[in-house]
Amino acid sequence: MAKIIHKEALNHTTDLIEIEAQEIAKNYQPGQFVIVRANQYAERIPLTVVKTTKKTITLIVQKVGYSTKEIGHLTIGDDVLDVVGPLGNAIEIHDIKHVLAVAGGVGAAPLYPQLYAYHQKGITITLVLGAKSDSYLILEDAFKAICDHIYITTDDGSKGLKGFVTDQIKALLDENTYDHAIAIGPLVMMKHVVALNKKHQLHTDVSLNPIMIDGTGMCGNCRVTIGNETYFACIDGPDFLGDNVDFDELIARQNYYQDEEHICRLKLVNEDE
Repeated sequence: MAKIIHKEALNHTTDLIEIEAQEIAKNYQPGQFVIVRANQYAERIPLTVVKTTKKTITLIVQKVGYSTKEIGHLTIGDDVLDVVGPLGNAIEIHDIKHVLAVAGGVGAAPLYPQLYAYHQKGITITLVLGAKSDSYLILEDAFKAICDHIYITTDDGSKGLKGFVTDQIKALLDENTYDHAIAIGPLVMMKHVVALNKKHQLHTDVSLNPIMIDGTGMCGNCRVTIGNETYFACIDGPDFLGDNVDFDELIARQNYYQDEEHICRLKLVNEDE
């Protein structure tokens, strides 16, 4: 068990929680993740570690289904039943001068520790931070402390440029040169960012989030196709060079359990009533 020592709502769907997990904190490296289970009835949920102290790890949870809402019901002083990790591979910090980073929605959570690592090496960071609206933007102040340039886009124009992150990226690529890029967010967003950057001979790292169960490579559910080869996001990733990722296949696989998810959401609505 791991005790929650701090919790705050980032918006109406997303919480930040800090939990006691000394061994995980001691061994964690940027890019790795943990698998969390709120209680004995909940699913195992992979979550990125956003930051650590000597004794704690901080996670960001978007409450979209039964199990993530079960985590959301926990409060300071409560115990999370299971926290397993760190899992996955640490990212490669490229020896470059200027990185272009792109975050969509809660993709800001796994992006933050990567950019902090680049910041620690003195690398110039330009960030495009996108969301549906102003209320869905997260970690903006944290990014301001480590990024040299920040551009915000919202679908509805409530803050920054009205439009998608790709609209802002196009303008930046026309005027600037970058050594490498990172894009983390919805699969469709990452697909289009990678394609756009390739036109400018800019390689892009992505963090893939396929359906994951055990996190150790045993179930095979998180397989992804990259350059006609199969990889497992939990042990080979979750971060990969995005140039040859088969995003269309991955998007299709993410929709395998739509019917079951719909039934689960109906149950949640009935329980809330």
